[in-house]
Amino acid sequence: MSAPAMGTTKTAHSDVAAKKKRGPGALATAYLVIYNVVMTAGWLVIAVGLVRAYLVRGSYHGLYFSIEKPLKFFQTGALLEILHCAVGIVPSSVVLTGFQVLSRVFLTWAVTHSVREVQSEDSVLLFVSAWTITEIIRYSFYTFSLLNHLPYLIKWARYTFFLVLYPMGVTGELLTIYAALPYVQKTGLYSVTLPNKYNFSFDYYTFLILTMVSYIPLFPQLYFHMMRQRKKVLAHVEEYKTE
Repeated sequence: MSAPAMGTTKTAHSDVAAKKKRGPGALATAYLVIYNVVMTAGWLVIAVGLVRAYLVRGSYHGLYFSIEKPLKFFQTGALLEILHCAVGIVPSSVVLTGFQVLSRVFLTWAVTHSVREVQSEDSVLLFVSAWTITEIIRYSFYTFSLLNHLPYLIKWARYTFFLVLYPMGVTGELLTIYAALPYVQKTGLYSVTLPNKYNFSFDYYTFLILTMVSYIPLFPQLYFHMMRQRKKVLAHVEEYKTE
C-alpha cells in the first residue's frame, strides 16, 4: 500500500510544480503585459518630464512640480500589484509587496502631497529620481519576462542598479519625512487629540518618527535579500553562458 501512496504523492507534487512553472494563464498574462507596458510608459513620461523641466529651468530645484500629477497617478497605480499577488496571478508575497507599495504610496500622498512645504526639498527629487529609474527597469523586466524574451542587459540592470538606487531612494525618503516633521508638529496634521467621542488619540508626528525608525531593521533585510538574489540570478546566467 505504501508504494502506490508514494507514487500518488510524487504525481501530486509534479502537478503542483508544473502549475507553478506554467505561471498565469493566457488572459492573465495578456493583462499583466498590458499593465507592465503602461507602467513602464508612465515612468518614462515622468523621466522625460524631469529632464525637460531641468533643461527649461536650468536648475534641479522644484522639479517635483513638473511631474507631480503623473507621479501620483502611476505610483498609486502600483496598488494593483498587491491585488495581483492576492489573486495569485503573480507569485510574490502579498505582505512583502504590500509593504513596498504602501510605503511609497504613503510617502507620495501622506507626506509629500500633504506637507506642501517639503515639495521643493532636494530630498524629494532624490527619491523621485531613484524611483523613476528603478520602476522603468523593473516594469521592463516584468514585461519582457512575461513575453519570454528577456534581454540580458535588462536583467543585469534589474539586479545591479539597485545597489545605488535603493540607498539613494531610502535616503531621499528619510530626509523628506524628517523635513516634514516641524510642519506636522506645528499644524497637528492628521493627529487626533483627546477628548473626543471615540476616546481615541493619534499623534501623526510620533507616527512619522516611528516610520523613520522602522527603516533601521527593514532596509538591511531587503537590501541584502536583493544582493543574494543578484548573486543567484547573475551567477546562473554566467554559468549558462560558459556551458
